[in-house]
Amino acid sequence: MRLSSKILVLKEAALDLDTGRDFYDRKEPGLGDYFWDSLISDLESLMIFSGVHEKHHGFHRMPAKRFPYAVYYTVEDDTTYIVAVLPMLRNPVWLEQMLEKRDV
Repeated sequence: MRLSSKILVLKEAALDLDTGRDFYDRKEPGLGDYFWDSLISDLESLMIFSGVHEKHHGFHRMPAKRFPYAVYYTVEDDTTYIVAVLPMLRNPVWLEQMLEKRDV
């Protein structure tokens, strides 16, 4: 575990968050905002817990607390880079293909 002074959400990961919010808003109005707030809280926890999560497909993977999503990230020096925020219930082959396209 190491303390990160910076958390940077890469463009693709920000799009993942938007996609998740839109998905949950279609299920129930307002649920997308709850999804967003919950995931942002999870990302902020990486200020303290960065680097403690097991690696999957070359990235640390932190399961989200309230939704079936995982945050994939890397740590370099004192910066945590959020590479992807993906649904865990998808086909594992799809997840692997998505992560192969991601880079810091």
